[in-house]
Amino acid sequence: MNDAKKTGKSVRNWGIRAAGSALFLGALFWFLPRDAIIAGFSRITFGLFSGVLAIFFLGHVAAAAKWWLLLGRGIPFGTAIKAHFAGLAANLCLPGAVGGDAVRAGIAHLEMRDGPKMAAGAVADRMIDMVALAFLALAGALALRGEAGKLPLALEAGGVLVVLLILSIYALPGLVRAIWGAFPKLPAQDLAEKVSRSFSDLGRRPGLLLVTLLMSVTIQGAFIGLSIRLAVAVGVDVPNAAWFFAWPLAKIIAILPISLGGLGVRESSLAALLVPYGAQAAQVVAAGLVWQAVLIVAGLAGAIILMLSGAGLRPAKMASQKSEG
Repeated sequence: MNDAKKTGKSVRNWGIRAAGSALFLGALFWFLPRDAIIAGFSRITFGLFSGVLAIFFLGHVAAAAKWWLLLGRGIPFGTAIKAHFAGLAANLCLPGAVGGDAVRAGIAHLEMRDGPKMAAGAVADRMIDMVALAFLALAGALALRGEAGKLPLALEAGGVLVVLLILSIYALPGLVRAIWGAFPKLPAQDLAEKVSRSFSDLGRRPGLLLVTLLMSVTIQGAFIGLSIRLAVAVGVDVPNAAWFFAWPLAKIIAILPISLGGLGVRESSLAALLVPYGAQAAQVVAAGLVWQAVLIVAGLAGAIILMLSGAGLRPAKMASQKSEG
């Protein structure tokens, strides 16, 4: 009965997000000229789409490598890639709050068997991505203001964010002790302490945090470049700096749990942010939906990768069962 309730809640959450995406997309196609959006689609050639998709795949291989490094290379790199692309697939089809990170961690945990370290690596991975997006948005904003000479300020701000990230990692063990000291009856104290120790291990490796941050900035910057290439083909004509300002902000906004993978929300936000710089909203939406198609194809490919390599999970399961027996 409890499982049935959880399933029902997950389905309801999925339905709410699907309704949110449908609402945003419906509004876009209602208020914007549909002919202009469709015309934008027609300008994307198969060769361009395939090239963008190929580079997008390479970017996610690099993203899997970043996550793998944060896990201390505790699993084979092939497993990290398989888990990462399975997470992309999960972002498309799983209902409720069960998202890509949970699926990615679940597959990796079959071999790593270290839940606290897995949790710390996953949270650090997301925090680093947020810092990278904030840095890119700040750099774009400074360039838009005609302050390209002050771009080192973006580097300084990014450095401050890295320091805050490291300080928060160092502060977590003390915070955990303080919380359970004040409320000793709170559950999961042992798990919280193990996770905080895993964060401390990361905090003692600032070089690793810096390398993974640089990887994240490079990956996200490459994705912005791909989006610009699609948008130029559609007919969007705005400064590149506007993209570096708007794209990260739209991605952050799309994280809000009101849509399916940001569908509809990302395109609406991106159009609203780029129109002041001379973009036509319909063309921005067309380019954004083509980008969404890239995400969907990548997610479907992730599902295929998982199915074709599913046998690779069995040895880890059997080994763990044998050791437990």
